[in-house]
Amino acid sequence: MKKNLAYDAYEELADLYAALIDTKPHNAYYDRPAVQSLISGSIEGVKILDIGCGPGVYAEWLAARGAVVTAVDASDKMIEHAKKRVKGKVEILKADMEEPLDFFADETFDGVLSALAITYVKDHSRLFAEINRVTKKGGWFVFSTEHPFFSYRYFGIKNYFETRRVCCDWDGFGKTVNMPSYYHSLGSISEALSGNGFVIEKILEPKPTEKFREVDGHSFEKLMKFPLFICFRAKKIEHAR
Repeated sequence: MKKNLAYDAYEELADLYAALIDTKPHNAYYDRPAVQSLISGSIEGVKILDIGCGPGVYAEWLAARGAVVTAVDASDKMIEHAKKRVKGKVEILKADMEEPLDFFADETFDGVLSALAITYVKDHSRLFAEINRVTKKGGWFVFSTEHPFFSYRYFGIKNYFETRRVCCDWDGFGKTVNMPSYYHSLGSISEALSGNGFVIEKILEPKPTEKFREVDGHSFEKLMKFPLFICFRAKKIEHAR
């Protein structure tokens, strides 16, 4: 397996990330409530793939609600943390989202979740085609990612429509780590979904929770005026072309 774009950064950050993921405001009180709100109703016995699972916080949440969860990540240290967290209740495998998930049969899962991970994949069309393949017809795909409008402004993008590699310094986990990712336009994300057998059911531009305000009032006010993340719920209606 080739090294994932953000592999080195996440290996360096993994211990701190896992230690803070339950209380870091942008994750715990912004992204997570929004993503969880898109997975409504009972998931007892539902087969779900958590792709780009990180330290396993979503996998743990899904399993606690009775889902049959398989989780994958490209970072060895993140996988170690995820295994400790889920305590054998979730199957956790190493996989790079930029490569085929060929160890899964067609139409294995009822749903797929990916939180803040598709930004490390340049070709969303290829990724979404593979997610379509492993998802049952009528199944759902829920994911979050950086809001294109935020990234466009933050990185000073000159061509809104061009997918390109970007990089910034993360300092929110107790140390500064240089984190590479890819910028994608809103149109490229939606076209990758519709072009690979998905129909968008809901787009959510989340707002921070009141708990976020208590912990970080300054960032709360900023996020109430301009989004950092965007979340999608899509449904598989046909096989990818």
